[in-house]
Amino acid sequence: MTEVILGVETSCDETAAAIVTEDLEVVSSVVSSQMEMHARYGGVVPELASRVHVSEVIPVISRAMTEAGVGGGDLAAIAVTRGPGLIGSLLVGVAAAKALALAWGKPVVGVNHLEGHLASASLGEDEIEYPCLVLLVSGGHSLLARVSSPGVYAVLGSTRDDSVGEAYDKVARLLGLGYPGGPAVDKAALAGSDVFAFPRPMIHDGLGFSFSGLKSAVALRLRRQPDSRPEDVAASFAAAVMDVLISKLESALEREDFHSVAVVGGVAASPLLRKQLAALSERRGIRVCLPPLTLATDNAAMIAAAAWPLFRVSGGDALDFGADPGLKLPETA
Repeated sequence: MTEVILGVETSCDETAAAIVTEDLEVVSSVVSSQMEMHARYGGVVPELASRVHVSEVIPVISRAMTEAGVGGGDLAAIAVTRGPGLIGSLLVGVAAAKALALAWGKPVVGVNHLEGHLASASLGEDEIEYPCLVLLVSGGHSLLARVSSPGVYAVLGSTRDDSVGEAYDKVARLLGLGYPGGPAVDKAALAGSDVFAFPRPMIHDGLGFSFSGLKSAVALRLRRQPDSRPEDVAASFAAAVMDVLISKLESALEREDFHSVAVVGGVAASPLLRKQLAALSERRGIRVCLPPLTLATDNAAMIAAAAWPLFRVSGGDALDFGADPGLKLPETA
């Protein structure tokens, strides 16, 4: 039987487990979302999230293994997100993974959540060519990285304040569009027009990002013109975000010779961004790789995928590693 890794992800408000082969075939992927529960509060409530993980993590793992037709003895290793994320949520996943590793006599691999997102593009249909330029855009992170090979990367630029996803959520709240903000703002934007000249922060300033000023500009516009059509505000905001993201990709492509581009994270599911990326691919003649829509947001398949190169090198981690809510992406190239 082909070797498989069990991935476990509990960094925020999704309890997820997946079985992924050494060839990065996703045999099963189960995600239990808390979205409806947190929507009533307009965002994730950390204490509630961790409590739900406690009750969900073992049933979700069991379902993923049942769907894949594997038992504990069939696993090469167990991979688990150790950070960054919400400390209470992370602790649940780490504790569950360690307990199962001890029970089944299997090694455990602690995975950086950001590395998981970087690896998620390798689960798509398009084969990544290295070196690859990766744009990570999610609810908590925005960064550009050069990936020389699986597990070998260097950060080229990151956000100074709000992430893209965080800005989306805040604008959604300003417009009364609900939670999560990304899909809600994109849906409204498709029905609106780009009529407001919102700023494009740091668009010509290196490879870093800043979105707090854009969010503030939206808030100021709504205070000055409270009768503005939400659809037009959303369309204008989204246009500014897309201009910044595509401009940063273009700048990085001008600076270095990349063989492909990958865009990962929850915002990679945006139909507006995917349209812009298709145009970039045609314009530049470069392959743009995207994770499947179901694997763009937090999931455990990406954690297992990121664990494979780590497992091949180390054979697993000592069981004394802990959860680290502020874990950074290590520089390996």
